[in-house]
Amino acid sequence: MTDAMFSGLQPATVWAHFSHLCAIPRASKQEAVLRDSLLQRAVSRGLDATVDAAGNLIIRKPASAGREHCPGVVLQAHLDMVCQKNADSNHDFAHDSIVPVLRDGWLVAEKTTLGADNGIGVALILAVLEDESLQHGPIEALLTVDEEAGMGGARGLEPGVLQGQLMLNLDTEDWGEFYLGCAGGLDVNVERSAIAEQIPAGCQAWRLEVAGLRGGHSGVDIHEERGNAIKLLVRVLRELEVLFPLRLAELSGGTARNALPREAAAVILLPVEMADRFAAAVLESQRCLQGELRGVDEGVALSISACDATAVISSNEQQIWLASLHAAPHGVRRMSRQVPGVVETSNNLGIVELHPNGGSCNFMVRSLIGSGSMALADEIASLWKLSNSKVEMEGYYPGWAPNPDSALLKLCQSVYRRDFGADSKVQVVHAGLECGIIGDKYPEMDIVSFGPTIRGAHAPGERVEVASVEKCWNLLTAILAELH
Repeated sequence: MTDAMFSGLQPATVWAHFSHLCAIPRASKQEAVLRDSLLQRAVSRGLDATVDAAGNLIIRKPASAGREHCPGVVLQAHLDMVCQKNADSNHDFAHDSIVPVLRDGWLVAEKTTLGADNGIGVALILAVLEDESLQHGPIEALLTVDEEAGMGGARGLEPGVLQGQLMLNLDTEDWGEFYLGCAGGLDVNVERSAIAEQIPAGCQAWRLEVAGLRGGHSGVDIHEERGNAIKLLVRVLRELEVLFPLRLAELSGGTARNALPREAAAVILLPVEMADRFAAAVLESQRCLQGELRGVDEGVALSISACDATAVISSNEQQIWLASLHAAPHGVRRMSRQVPGVVETSNNLGIVELHPNGGSCNFMVRSLIGSGSMALADEIASLWKLSNSKVEMEGYYPGWAPNPDSALLKLCQSVYRRDFGADSKVQVVHAGLECGIIGDKYPEMDIVSFGPTIRGAHAPGERVEVASVEKCWNLLTAILAELH
């Protein structure tokens, strides 16, 4: 990444702030360095800036001259980003800067996530705070932490801290659309402990990998039926169990609860003399998966390589894990009847980590209806309780119920129509925006969300359309000027 690459992009102040965000690592729960730098910058410019008990950064900018009577507006985005990379990338999210490139009108990170989700929203807000030419009422910037790993910042926000009656959330990913509702959800975490067993005599260890999948956002992309590397690997292992006396030593897949798993791998033990038959069976499984996922994830690939192992999972634990993971639901459970074309309830099997002494897995459940997410979470928990596994349902957060009579929405639509010569769309998103949690704490607040066009969020190759960022800036500043 170079400043020269950003120098021709407009608006310059927005891209300058995004460049700063790319330079500072900001994984969930590790936003302190970035937050403190933004805090110091705000204070140096004479703005009122504080960090609350949850770690959120709140910056207040007074109204421009003559606009003191205007309603207060909260501009909200989150500081953290999903950290995903390809297996062949040496990027260290704890220390390395994000390195985007400009290609065909898009800013893209080729082998990692870009952090446009939600870095562009943060950059837009920071640019508003520093632009003295804008016309606006009182502004509060709420830059939250830990959104991607459990919405800890929004959860910890205290009622009564914010004074604004209106809120513009800048964390959605389709230009020309205003969002008025989102899914809520919770996590189901499973753990089991076990006693390792010795490797059977005469066996060779093999590493079986699933790769080449697109991955993506576990809410926004769940309806596309992209491959889940964990589910596919478990299925292949179940099929191989019928053909071979295989023993499982390890199984891992996925790195983020809210990302569709792109890669998964298992270490298995087989009698040495079965190597050729095993290779042929894996090749046949690959052909089968590529056929099934044609047009969606035909890049799926299986590979095997000799490796080492020191112990295996017991036969009983192997049966429990593979059968339960195979039976566990993943994907869309129900489409909404109230909002056509929108997923109502879904589940993502996002992370699995098994070893001879035990293991764990995570399911992230989402629903537009609170009872829907709780019912599906209980179904998953019930499955695992059949094997006396330790199961915890935690981190529930409410959805954001649409308010079609929103006065803020009507103003946003009017400004969009006036300035862009077209009608905007109103949407409900099957993803967890912080609007639901914040709205639950501030029930009288009128909330609307919008943002630039972002594709591939939560997966390597994430990209943002440059032209849509400038449009977002023009829309945001026009809305602020129009609020009286």
